[in-house]
Amino acid sequence: MRAAVVGVAGERLDPFERDLFRRLPPAGFILFRRNLADPAQLAALVAELKALFPGRWVPVLVDQEGGRVQRLRPPAWTGWPSAAALARTADPEALTLRAAFGLGSDLAAHGIDVDCAPVLDLAVPGATPAIGDRAFAADPARVARLGGAFARGLALAGVAPVMKHLPGHGRASADSHLELPVVDASIADLRATDWLPFRALANAVPFAMTAHVLYEALDPRRPATLSPTVIGDIVRGEIGFAGILLSDDLDMHALQGPVPERAAAAIDAGCDLALQCGGDAAVAAAVLAAVPPLPAARLDRLQAARPAIPPTAQPGLLLARAREIAAEVGAHLA
Repeated sequence: MRAAVVGVAGERLDPFERDLFRRLPPAGFILFRRNLADPAQLAALVAELKALFPGRWVPVLVDQEGGRVQRLRPPAWTGWPSAAALARTADPEALTLRAAFGLGSDLAAHGIDVDCAPVLDLAVPGATPAIGDRAFAADPARVARLGGAFARGLALAGVAPVMKHLPGHGRASADSHLELPVVDASIADLRATDWLPFRALANAVPFAMTAHVLYEALDPRRPATLSPTVIGDIVRGEIGFAGILLSDDLDMHALQGPVPERAAAAIDAGCDLALQCGGDAAVAAAVLAAVPPLPAARLDRLQAARPAIPPTAQPGLLLARAREIAAEVGAHLA
């Protein structure tokens, strides 16, 4: 198994992709809107991906935060509120847990077992709207509480959470999808604010995702995703995260150079898995060839991160539960 999670091109695998993934098996797959037509098609695609590797857990990931970032959208799927909307309710911690349980049930009904959420970045005034209402709040303790509730709700539904974006994207004034953000905050300021939610959940979530952000006080030459200093000293050291660390999407314009070289550099810096989302099979092939096989210890750690499947995991029941919870959550937002 190669040290990468990759996207696929369309609503089903083509012969080139099937051959590629058998020759260079990725550690998992990530899905986007281009891969989703309707619930039946999605369930069939997920089953097809998992059938490539019988006897081994192959995580299938999606970005389903709620609000602006949800790949499964109405009318074909249930819609969910943003983190900021949940935070504004009368009992935000309870409602966030409930919403994440419903959202996770929706994902689990289709066989998706890893959600790239919660966002633990802070809502910083004047920062890029790329985070904006994806963040729960500006207060680190509040973000930790609500992010923890979201992670617990997903886990109860049988979906593994991914906290993001380490060591904090909230201060960035630029969108890393488009360019490299630079943060000039001191280590003392970062330690006292941005890192607190991640530290609070470091032992509670199995997966985390890096930020394509350059922190001048930590490594003035390399963004966090490509920095052994940031990953080794801060993410693994001060924050204390020992789980599976994914890069953010390596197709994003914050990074320079060929995507396969970015993938290899992310692994060299300390990421466990390189994430390549674009869906171009030729690029995925080059990335899978550029990264090493997962070492046995990391493979064991990945397999140990497999979420527990609830006993009531029949798709019909899960979908009905998701719709019921969405209506309940919506009533609290009104």
